[in-house]
Amino acid sequence: MASSSSLTKLVFFACFLLLFTFSDNLVAGQSDKVQLNVYYDSLCSDCQDFIVNYLVEFFDSDLFTITNVTFVPFGNDELSDNQTVTCQHGEYECQLNEYEACIIRTVPDPKLQYSFIRCIENYTTNWPSSCFNGSAAAKQAVISDNCYYSDLGRKLILGYANQTLSLNPKPDFVPWITVNGDPFYSHHIDDLIATVCTAYKGTASLPTQCSSTALAERKGWSKLQVSYANEAINY
Repeated sequence: MASSSSLTKLVFFACFLLLFTFSDNLVAGQSDKVQLNVYYDSLCSDCQDFIVNYLVEFFDSDLFTITNVTFVPFGNDELSDNQTVTCQHGEYECQLNEYEACIIRTVPDPKLQYSFIRCIENYTTNWPSSCFNGSAAAKQAVISDNCYYSDLGRKLILGYANQTLSLNPKPDFVPWITVNGDPFYSHHIDDLIATVCTAYKGTASLPTQCSSTALAERKGWSKLQVSYANEAINY
């Protein structure tokens, strides 16, 4: 018979996964901001390109005032029946996914959180020295026993796995983007901005990026590259 302590842990973990399962829709209703979720793999080159070169506009412009960006580091990875995660790009990707999960957990400020994730995606091989320079507190919070070197890091990844695998429809590729819970299928960045602008129903003034003139000027300007789960990876 299971002990009271074991049952408590089991109930806690079940609730933890349930929270991730429904977070794609719950977060969208908590503010006037448009909920933009990014499902990705840390070593997927197309995900890196999107996060480093294109998503930056949602943080460095007035689009930030109407958009809430949430990162979900699991992407095309697989979860076995015994809760083992297999990453599409190997074990190092699993490590980076968990590091980024810890950053999401321990760095609440969205711009600072994004700056760390963007830095890791830009410097995947020597990111600790490049990305934590001058931020000892963040480094300690992420790689200490508080997260990465504890069960919390693994629980976070299992939560993201559950959230990703519970999506309907299932993601066909990464980066997989949802806007207020709806999949974004277009491969053009300008369409993503237009979709976010249209989805915003708040009372604040729309950013200049949402004007018809601004959207027309960048029509077809940049294309989002994606990676499919069944694509062969050679390393």
